[in-house]
Amino acid sequence: MVRVYPDKLPGELGKQLAPVYLLYGDEPLGQMETGDLIRQQARQQGFAEREVIFALEDADWDLLRHASDSLSLFSELRIIDLRIPSGKPGRQGAEVLKTMMQEPTPDIVMLISMPRLDRSATNSAWFKAIDKVGVTVPFYQLALNQLPAWIEQRMRKHRLQATPDAIKLIASRVEGNMLAAQQEIERLALLYPETEIDTPQVLSAVAESARFSLNDVVDAAMRGAANRTLKVLGGLRDEGVVPILILWSLTQEVRAGTRIAQSLAVGISPDAAMKAAGVWQNRRQPMQLALSRHSEQSWLEMLATTAQLDRLVKGQGQGDVWDELAGLCLKLAAGESAGITLPNSA
Repeated sequence: MVRVYPDKLPGELGKQLAPVYLLYGDEPLGQMETGDLIRQQARQQGFAEREVIFALEDADWDLLRHASDSLSLFSELRIIDLRIPSGKPGRQGAEVLKTMMQEPTPDIVMLISMPRLDRSATNSAWFKAIDKVGVTVPFYQLALNQLPAWIEQRMRKHRLQATPDAIKLIASRVEGNMLAAQQEIERLALLYPETEIDTPQVLSAVAESARFSLNDVVDAAMRGAANRTLKVLGGLRDEGVVPILILWSLTQEVRAGTRIAQSLAVGISPDAAMKAAGVWQNRRQPMQLALSRHSEQSWLEMLATTAQLDRLVKGQGQGDVWDELAGLCLKLAAGESAGITLPNSA
């Protein structure tokens, strides 16, 4: 059908409900609000039931196919909320998505959420199949110089006025995290309703927030930024991110690093080793930094740790999963891993 930017989507929803919506990008607040809007519109048109499916690396894509077939069989109007945290459906997932897009089921509205996609993904056959029959909506982070105007606009929706200094302070404290900014605006609206906000109110009410994502914790660890790694990991914990997603992201990098280190040990060139391990161009610098700090044995030890953590996450081991994740992160960042406890969020 069409690629639509977030600000234009409400108008499109008012015309016709598409069979599939793909939301992708690195701005979670926009994805959350747009997803809510689509689900609300679908419910108004009778799609009252909802099924959420997380497609991780080892996803059983037959579950999605069976969900589609069973819904069609019983003529129930439902929303299938498909989350693909990696942005990579893989070969099997790509085939399932392409097949489903050939004949969209009229009693299903599919809502697919992914992180930012590179050009190869947006040029892929599965993406084009979705784009042909549905609506794709990209979400991008605001530039830091755009954030103050966005904060001011959001504050007006809450009947708040703020001084320029107060707005700049909020923007600097949340480090570009629009979700954190929205949460702080809502807090200010509760504490100081219909009041002009100045820096003292912001200083007393706005908690320090940073943009926390799965990519952030991996990137910080790979680059050797130990303090940043712990800060991001603690933020992910406080935001309620489930440990298995964090472990999955870390495991991908550790597996890639292990493969590359083993390839280099037998004389394969760095470029060929990176390519064989599936390291994208924009991830090569962090990987190179991590490889400069870790030997092949070190990578193998971290890989063994990921297996132990996988058992712990599944309730098959003893220990605090967040402390163990911190230990793995600091090992990857070349920090001390013994006796690590994440700092309190206070």
